[in-house]
Amino acid sequence: MLVKAGKGLWRSVRKPGMPLGMLLAVGVGMGAGLGAVLFRWLILTSQSLLFGGAERLLGFAGPYGLIAVPAVGGLIVGLLVTFFAKEAKGHGVPEVMLAVAKKGGRIRTRVAAVKILASAVCIGSGGSVGREGPIVQIGAGLGSALGQLFRLPTVWLRTLVGCGASAGIAATFNAPIGGCFFTMELLFRSFATRGFAFVVVSAVVGNLVAFQFLGNSPAFTVGNIYRLADVRELLLYAGLGVLTGLVGTAFLRVLHFSEDFFERVRRVPEWVKPALGGLGVGVIALYSPDLFGVGYGETPWKSTMSLDHALAGSIPLKALLCLVVLKILATSLSIGSGGSGGVFAPALFLGAMVGGVAGIAAEHLFPGASAGEGGYALVGAAALFAGVARAPITSVVMIFELTRNYALIMPVMIAVVIATGVVRLLSRETIYTEKLMRRGVDLLKMGRAELVSGVPVGAVMDTDFPTVRETLSLKELANRLVELGHHGFPVLDEQDKLCGVVAREDVQAAEARGLPPETPVGEFCSRSVITAFPDETLVEVMARAGDADIGRVPVVDPDDERRLLGVLRRQGVIEAWRLAMAGKHA
Repeated sequence: MLVKAGKGLWRSVRKPGMPLGMLLAVGVGMGAGLGAVLFRWLILTSQSLLFGGAERLLGFAGPYGLIAVPAVGGLIVGLLVTFFAKEAKGHGVPEVMLAVAKKGGRIRTRVAAVKILASAVCIGSGGSVGREGPIVQIGAGLGSALGQLFRLPTVWLRTLVGCGASAGIAATFNAPIGGCFFTMELLFRSFATRGFAFVVVSAVVGNLVAFQFLGNSPAFTVGNIYRLADVRELLLYAGLGVLTGLVGTAFLRVLHFSEDFFERVRRVPEWVKPALGGLGVGVIALYSPDLFGVGYGETPWKSTMSLDHALAGSIPLKALLCLVVLKILATSLSIGSGGSGGVFAPALFLGAMVGGVAGIAAEHLFPGASAGEGGYALVGAAALFAGVARAPITSVVMIFELTRNYALIMPVMIAVVIATGVVRLLSRETIYTEKLMRRGVDLLKMGRAELVSGVPVGAVMDTDFPTVRETLSLKELANRLVELGHHGFPVLDEQDKLCGVVAREDVQAAEARGLPPETPVGEFCSRSVITAFPDETLVEVMARAGDADIGRVPVVDPDDERRLLGVLRRQGVIEAWRLAMAGKHA
């Protein structure tokens, strides 16, 4: 009785939309929300300890004493990443994309713990990186750990990874809708997934958990409600899209040059490289301490050139131009040297500064009839991230959630689309996929295959595949194999229930044993049958069938495992896969 109940529970776990799935989504959302709160606290604590200690020990050196802080933080990060979890190095998002696309959603459990410490130290010590990459990897790691704990199938592991990522983004930026779109557009690369409902639930829960600790204020403060002041401005916003696309492409190339440079330096130990990058960041930040960390003005010193100041339109033109160049260099050094952090915050910072430049130009062209420097900074922030990440939908949604300013929706949409197109023309890969491509992982090609491997078995099974009765004789079976040209058949009993499978090899073995021609199939067919459910994905079933070298798999009803619904054949799957890899499956 208990075994039967256990099998029923296991079958129900595999079904999308069931109550246990919602409980898992809620659990992952709570864990990721608490992880985001802990992450913020660790960043502030690291910042207080490292910069506070530098002021006490090196106060006599004035601002030059702060140069050493990112180097010390980089050394700590290098040790953590090199000796405990190398996956915690870099952005974080590419590693999760790889886990979803190639590893079935499996992420080592220790990665989340190492990532939260390494990224907190990196950001807290002034590394020019963001919070989104780490929290995505932290939340995804929690979701993967929960799925592996319960030994859930691949489709559920991937869903829980997405749940953790969306909840982490939602909790960190107070942006539940943006968290969902980030996950679907960047991690799953599709909005047509059965796990979308669970992703939404996790994002809402993670946001609610963070709300209890961090409040409900928007991530960025926009003092004015910027509006489209003149229809002619749309041309300027289109130009801003082109400009942010060009700057975004430059950012991509400098970042990847930095990664290649540090990769080629063999004489320096891996755990030392982040310290060297941190030292460079410390020198660059002598221009402005707002180049430290995420650039949102969350610093122990008086902030004058942060992202909030750009959105308020209070940064001079010369400073805006300097900040664009210096931020590209600082972020490239932080990430390229092996630091731990994301690129979302640097991309927003860069876009806002570029937008500020365009806003000043617009004010000169249309005095008193433009949205102002701050409005262009807001649009530029959305456009540059959309370009480098190739995530236009996520960018539009998130910029509105982060600022709570919806009045510039047309300029944002125009600039985002144009910036995405410009970067696409100049660079095949995105800021997230380029790193994987250099390791030989082509997500574009794998994405085509994913269209097939993620297809449910029920969509491609053969429902007209012939069967045989267990009472059929050996001689009749041999004749039928020759007549129909098949290599085997499912075997049914008198109640039309699946009771086994028989193959040409079984016939040959029976004849070799000298069994009489009238021997019924039921006496020599295989009773140990590998079956599939129609709602399982091809990648799950192919893994089981491939291990046993089986060319056809009976597909059965999840509520009655002896009721045959069809047969999954190897030939059909191979052909579908070939078409996908050739790019003919869209």
